Amino acid sequence: MFDLTVISSELAWPISLLIAWFAGEYGYRWAKIPRISSYAIVGFLLASSQAGLLPIGQSTSVLLLSNVAFGLILFEAGYRINLRWLSHNPWIGVTCLTEATLTFAAVYAISRGFGVASTNALLLASLSMATSPAAIVRVINEQRSAGQVSERLLHLSALNCVLAVFVFKIVVGLLVFETTGSLWHAASSSLLVLAASALLGGCLGLIMPILLRGIKCRNQDNTLAFVIALVLLVALSESLKLSAVLATLTFGLMVRHRRLEFHPLQRGFGALGDLLSVLLFVFIASTLQWQHVISGMGLGLAIIATRMLTKVCGISIFARISGITWRKGMLLGVAMTPMSAFVILMLEQTRHLGIHLADQLIPLASAALILEVFGPIITKQALIWSHEVPKNKE
Repeated sequence: MFDLTVISSELAWPISLLIAWFAGEYGYRWAKIPRISSYAIVGFLLASSQAGLLPIGQSTSVLLLSNVAFGLILFEAGYRINLRWLSHNPWIGVTCLTEATLTFAAVYAISRGFGVASTNALLLASLSMATSPAAIVRVINEQRSAGQVSERLLHLSALNCVLAVFVFKIVVGLLVFETTGSLWHAASSSLLVLAASALLGGCLGLIMPILLRGIKCRNQDNTLAFVIALVLLVALSESLKLSAVLATLTFGLMVRHRRLEFHPLQRGFGALGDLLSVLLFVFIASTLQWQHVISGMGLGLAIIATRMLTKVCGISIFARISGITWRKGMLLGVAMTPMSAFVILMLEQTRHLGIHLADQLIPLASAALILEVFGPIITKQALIWSHEVPKNKE
């Protein structure tokens, strides 16, 4: 006799991914919405706390695959960062620091106004600084957008991630210190982790070009080699309790500036990247519970509105001096709405430290679900209004 319970459990993820893929294609063709928005809707509806198709609790393998998917996108984001551009136009860095600081301060104040404890308010504020490169890269690739807004969007989202990881790790370190009383434990879970993560990604970025040149693979399709390297990097980061976000970003940045060409045919890592993207966005939405979404709706909506306002204002202030119009500066701020993938994966990774922050930061469930669905749509529309999407894509 077949155990139908076991079979249904084993088939839950393949069935969910197939449903999500078809939903993404239908949504993209009929409603003209980004595919990842449809993936998120399916993931949320099929979660254990909703329809119940997906199993209760996430397995280590699914979390690892999701982190690998995020790592692939972060590598691409890091690879597309032009450090020379940032050095020639330092106002982009100033813009990033300004809007991120404004966001942190405003979300912290709003959270405290809603009665959130000081430490939790700091965590909410640090995570709200981020703009998720996962959604940004997928929307830009899907729409084939190009121009000042698209390029700045990629650069600012990557810089936002680094700043958010830095501040989040410091706050988590303080939380660990309050819990354990060990200053060393607190330091090792924050600043030392960041330095080791960047070093790990940088070392791999130095080694890979040497290995590929050794086998005369420079002018061939290097996609598979980089996928394997990224799987290793993410797995190693997870096992060492480092930041896979910072490690993969640094890896991509180092590879670009080592002048190793990444085959243009495989932008987004081809079919493998598409498959892992479906898994990533279904997984992210499946971690959210309907009860948390409802109970945290008030503060969640306040965080979304505050975050959008501060990013639009922070970027618009320096728009003209950094080389774009105020209109494009405002649209760039609007396009930086997505944050869900980064936030959810950061919260999942803190479980390795024995800290369950997801239950303490319930308002993030509301913000994450809303932005997981509508964030990519807003980004797409901002790119269209910036006239950076080809006519046949609109």
